Amino acid sequence: MIFRQTGLDGLMLIEVEPIEDERGAFARTFDADEWEKHGLAADVVQCNLSRNRAQWTLRGMHYQEPPHAEAKLVRCSRGAIYDVAVDLRSESATFRRWFGVELSDENGLMLHIGEGFAHGFLTLTDVSEVAYQMSARYDPAAARGVRWNDPAIAVAWPGEPVVISDRDRGFPDLEW
Repeated sequence: MIFRQTGLDGLMLIEVEPIEDERGAFARTFDADEWEKHGLAADVVQCNLSRNRAQWTLRGMHYQEPPHAEAKLVRCSRGAIYDVAVDLRSESATFRRWFGVELSDENGLMLHIGEGFAHGFLTLTDVSEVAYQMSARYDPAAARGVRWNDPAIAVAWPGEPVVISDRDRGFPDLEW
């Protein structure tokens, strides 16, 4: 695995290194020792799968309040998404900044998102699947979100969402 800095502390882009032969390819997608060596949360207590039917489906921007804050490893195992993380840590030098990257079954990239980031994605293809490894269990009482199109964050989404839940549409802007 190749670990790449994103410019936001606590956010790491990870590239798998597939070994190919006549059967296809094999790649390691998680190794606790490697995670810890790069300062990433290696505890995995929950895994989630998001299936999305249509292109331009938006999910996000989600996070959990401490003490239930979670780190997550996100990968797109089918189709393609534009994955976004926003730094919500007021003590961080990159507070309020966002990072976006295309994750797809073709490029095999993964995004490790540390605690204190809001996370969401926009599907770029019909039929996509997104797999998450989480460092904390979901707690509905700690679940929060910010509006995907908050003008103060100004994420440059690659398209306009067509499918978005009422819950995600109703998240507030961040209070600055």
